[in-house]
Amino acid sequence: PGFIDPHTHAGSDLAADDPAIRANINYLTQGVTTVFIGNDGDGQPDIAVRSSQAERQGVGVNVAAFVGFGAVRRAVVGQADRAPTSTELARMKTLVAGAMCEGAVGFSTGLYYAPQSFSTTEEVIALAREAATRGGVYDSHLRDEGSDNIGLLAAVEEALRVGREAGMPVHFAHIKALGVDVHGKAAEVIALIEAERAKGRSVTADHYPWSASGTRVSNALMPRWAMDGGEAALKARLADPALRDRLVADIADNLRRRGGPTSLLLTSGPFAGQRLGELAAAWKVDPVEAAIRVVRDEGDARVASFNMTDADIAAFAIQPWVMTGSDGSPGHPRKYGTFPLAWTRFVTEGRLLTPEQYVRRSAGLVADTFGLEGRGYLAAGKFADVVVFDPATFAARADYEHPTRLSTGVRWALVNGRPAIEDGRPTLALAGKGLRRPVHPEWKCPA
Repeated sequence: PGFIDPHTHAGSDLAADDPAIRANINYLTQGVTTVFIGNDGDGQPDIAVRSSQAERQGVGVNVAAFVGFGAVRRAVVGQADRAPTSTELARMKTLVAGAMCEGAVGFSTGLYYAPQSFSTTEEVIALAREAATRGGVYDSHLRDEGSDNIGLLAAVEEALRVGREAGMPVHFAHIKALGVDVHGKAAEVIALIEAERAKGRSVTADHYPWSASGTRVSNALMPRWAMDGGEAALKARLADPALRDRLVADIADNLRRRGGPTSLLLTSGPFAGQRLGELAAAWKVDPVEAAIRVVRDEGDARVASFNMTDADIAAFAIQPWVMTGSDGSPGHPRKYGTFPLAWTRFVTEGRLLTPEQYVRRSAGLVADTFGLEGRGYLAAGKFADVVVFDPATFAARADYEHPTRLSTGVRWALVNGRPAIEDGRPTLALAGKGLRRPVHPEWKCPA
């Protein structure tokens, strides 16, 4: 069955003017025939409009969407570090409910990122309930994947609490133990999740095989208090001498958690390909000052952050409730090579998974978790999303220096029965569909 990626940032590609970009060749050459968008809380609530636009313009893969906490909170509250008023909370609830009634697969959050980081757990639960009563899954980029604020284990507990109190399945986005303070903590995270699953609750996660995460310099290193009010407010604080000592101390500690200046590889802008430490040396400044300059003066930059251990990655990979997910974003090779690298790393070389287990976690498990009817299996009556790959040559060519190299080994890919890759060559067919969850008559939907 065609692979299903439950965590991408492919929304802008799928909406591009150029049909060659909308064809999503970088995913098709990984065997992926369906992608999810709106992860990390970024999903706009106008699900029906976006789904219809994708089909009208034509896209190369099927697309399902989350409604995102960040998009909803920004639309109602803005970028401020404050609680919503009762009126604003009601408005946010209406937006989430409306999106679910338009076919969203669930409610996604990115509580690590401002302004979502300014929320309380209770606020998240209140909105999650709107998705829960309409069949949605809670998809969570944790408030902390390391030791930046409440800590990894407390963040895992928070996500599980949201699921319990909202009454819905929980899905952990790109599960990991990020940063030197939490290396080796995978076993404790797994134990917490297994304990919840033992109580009969649905808990799953997605996971990629790369040792570096991807984000922006600002998200990796700037303290959350400095991001109150958005980008302009952050830059003003970075230029304020009265805040200098506090900022430097917090940025330095965040840099330590990430593994130091050599662990951060800039992947966009004029400094792409340089480590933060190399850039600091070229500018003859401290790495903290280099980070401040990138954010304040250079418009920020994307960064690959080498912050995970092979042992933790392998520990998550073998769990039967973990599925493959790229978290594909610009400048990181995971957008072009996640599924083939997982095949190589976990099946043919590492022998951590059987081929059957790999296929299950890359297709059927995703379809079952998120209720994608007719997808994820090869069987009579199912949609003809099919991938044919050569197990000997299925491999990622993308790496951190060359993040946009297409993968090899996919001989054929069918999307809804139409060839998207034919004898190893992309056809540029735009056969994808907008996948919207069906609305049940008993749901209460906003007028």
